[in-house]
Parts: sequence; C-alpha cells; structure tokens
Amino acid sequence: MSNKTALVTGATGLLGRQVVRAFERGNWNVKGTGYSRADGVSVLKVDLVNADEVATTLANVKPQAVVHCAANRFPDKCDKDPEGTRAINVEATRSLASQCAARDIFLIYISTDYVFPGKPGDAPYEADAKPQPTNLYGQTKLDGEHVVLEEYKKAGKPGLGVVLRVPVLYGDAEMPAESAVNVLMDSVWKAQQEGTKIKMDHWALRYPTNGRVCHDVSMKYLGSDDRSKLPQILQFSSEDKFTKYEICQLFGEIMGLSIASIEPNSEGNDPNASVQRPYDCHLSTKALKDIGIDVATQDFTGWWRWNVKAFRK
Repeated sequence: MSNKTALVTGATGLLGRQVVRAFERGNWNVKGTGYSRADGVSVLKVDLVNADEVATTLANVKPQAVVHCAANRFPDKCDKDPEGTRAINVEATRSLASQCAARDIFLIYISTDYVFPGKPGDAPYEADAKPQPTNLYGQTKLDGEHVVLEEYKKAGKPGLGVVLRVPVLYGDAEMPAESAVNVLMDSVWKAQQEGTKIKMDHWALRYPTNGRVCHDVSMKYLGSDDRSKLPQILQFSSEDKFTKYEICQLFGEIMGLSIASIEPNSEGNDPNASVQRPYDCHLSTKALKDIGIDVATQDFTGWWRWNVKAFRK
C-alpha cells in the first residue's frame, strides 16, 4: 500500500476525475470529495462551505496533497448567484487553504485563464502578468488565488500552497454539459434536425486542454528541499487553438456530419450582456517548463477521432 495520499475536491466533475486517475496511476491512495454525486466510499460527501466537515475530512484522510478542483465554474451561473459563487469559490477556498496550511498539507488550487482580460494582442499571458478579469467568475477565481497564497504566507509556509491556472478542459465526460467543449458535440447532432438553426461563436479563441500535470506538480513540490524557491503560480495549456465554430467544424468532419445549420457568429461580446467573455486568454506554460514539468497535452483532433470511433457509421 502506498504511503502517499491525495485528496481531490470536486472529484465527481470532469477535471476532478482526471486528477484522481492521474494520482492513482502514480500509485497514490486517492480520496475525493463531492456532493450530489458522492458515493460515500471513494468520493466522500463534503460541504466545502462547512469548515467543520472539511476539518473532519482532512483529519480522517490525512492527505499529503490536496487538489482543489471544486468551484462554481459556469460564468452565467456565477452571475445569477454572486453570493453563492463567492461562498464556494472564495470563502470555502480560504477555509480549505487555512486548514491545509495548519496541517502542512500541499495544496494545488485550480484557477482559470479567465483571470486575464484577453484583449486582442495581449496573449500569451505569463504567470506574472497582471490579471484583470472581465466577469464575476474570473474575479472570484482570482480572489481564490489571493486567499490561498495569503493563508500559506500567514502560516509561514510559502510554496506549500500553489495556484494552477488552466483553460477550457475536455475529456471523458459523464454528461456533455460537464465541458464547454464536449457539449459542442451535442450542437453538431442537433444541427442534423430539419429546420434547426444554431448560432455559434466564431470570435473568442479557446485552447481546449486535456493533461495530467497535477500529479507531476505535487511530486515536484513535495520532493523539494526548498519550496520557497519554486513559483507559486503555474499555468498549463494546450497549444491547440479553436473558436467554438471551428470545434464544431472539426466534430462534423470527424463524425461525417454536416454543420450547414450552424452559423458562425464573429460579432464578439454583446455590449449589453451581463457576462463579458475575453477574446484570447492563452496561457504561457513557461513557469512549468522552467521547473522541469512536462507540459505535453493530448492532441485535440487525435483524441476526438479516437473517442468517437464507436459512433461512426
């Protein structure tokens, strides 16, 4: 039995499941936390807003590493529930970071490329570039970054808490809506229905990513004699670049389906919309490369060709 244990919050979600599998492949004992989909065995039902439940979980699991994936990550939902979003994205993060720091537990806080404004010509963003979120989701994730680093600094343990920013993710989803990428396959299928017309964004640039970097970061930091010399903010991203419409084009080609009913929309943000999305938030992976972490990701087209092979006629 391994003597290394990892705890993954949000373990029932797309990213959380990927992180669990990566640690398992690295021969770690892994426990997850979830809520509505927790099974009570490998995934514990924990209300992360409840500090006592978090404390009990940390005491029982005794992890060396925690990867904090849980978040309200849908920009439109965040805007409709700002109080609930801050409770999970900021205050629950603060409580978790404080308790992990007190127990000398290494914490990776999963953040987002949406902490940046994404103005044309600005990308790629280095890890030390100035954040300037364009919506509440990005702001609460940035605030979460701040509270993690503050709690570890306050505890006198800088380097034991790390921020890892990632872009839009894809992978083996239990339901397409788990990923803003996977769900586009649904749009391609809907476009086959007679009389259907779908407008699809052909403005914002996205870098859909699938990789296993959290395990490698944990091993690097836990094995370091002086974590204070390692960066506290890291970024991971694919170099594959698409608009949503271009992803639909690719899915149509792979599936042998027409996307004639999907209309490209290159107008950008509606100035009257409550949620403003950035144009290009491409993340530089230089900080990871500088500490010797492999930043290879799945080839987007290759992964999808393999993933949907069973559905081709």
